[in-house]
Amino acid sequence: MKPETQDVQRAHDLLLEAYGDHVRRPRDPVGTLVNTILSQNTNDVNRDRAFGRLRERFPTWEQVRDAEEETLVDAIRPAGLGPTKGPRIQGALRTITEERGEIELEFLDEMELEEARGWLLDIPGVGPKTAAIVLLFALGRPAFPVDTHVHRVALRLGLIPEKTGRAKAHRLLEDLVPPGIYYPFHLNLIAHGRAVCHARKPECARCILHDECAFGRSLRSKTFDKRDS
Repeated sequence: MKPETQDVQRAHDLLLEAYGDHVRRPRDPVGTLVNTILSQNTNDVNRDRAFGRLRERFPTWEQVRDAEEETLVDAIRPAGLGPTKGPRIQGALRTITEERGEIELEFLDEMELEEARGWLLDIPGVGPKTAAIVLLFALGRPAFPVDTHVHRVALRLGLIPEKTGRAKAHRLLEDLVPPGIYYPFHLNLIAHGRAVCHARKPECARCILHDECAFGRSLRSKTFDKRDS
């Protein structure tokens, strides 16, 4: 059955009861971009440690851009994959400088959404998730980021078809989810994925979305089939 907006709204209401609402606070778009690059393949604690060390050693983005690569890699070491993330961060900052003459991204707020998204995606190393995070979290634009938790929970709920990749999931969920709830719904899907809907052993018995979940319904059906056999 194709998911409907009311399916999303029911899930959203249940998640609000469990994890609360979230008020979006202004963020520096460049800092959000860098922070998201640091977050790849690591946890929030290590990402935040790396970002703190980066800002302590290089107070301006120009200093980050122009730093010796080895020094930058050492600064962001807690996030892991420094030899990849360091050059990626510097490359992004250099691209912004070349295009704008300075390191700032506030101009994206004046563009049409798809133009702004395309501008970010043209930066080497920036994919759909990173672009959507900058647009939503830093600029308040209606983009819906899909990380591993959002992707997993959305698949299990049946909000996106089976075997949908994360890149395609961005577009499907943006079309399905009401823009007004992008921010809290995104954050609460992540919270639920971490707390209950784990990748390997989801705790379906205590899941607040149990009745809304296609994955949960399939498990119940298999259980009943075994009992009847």
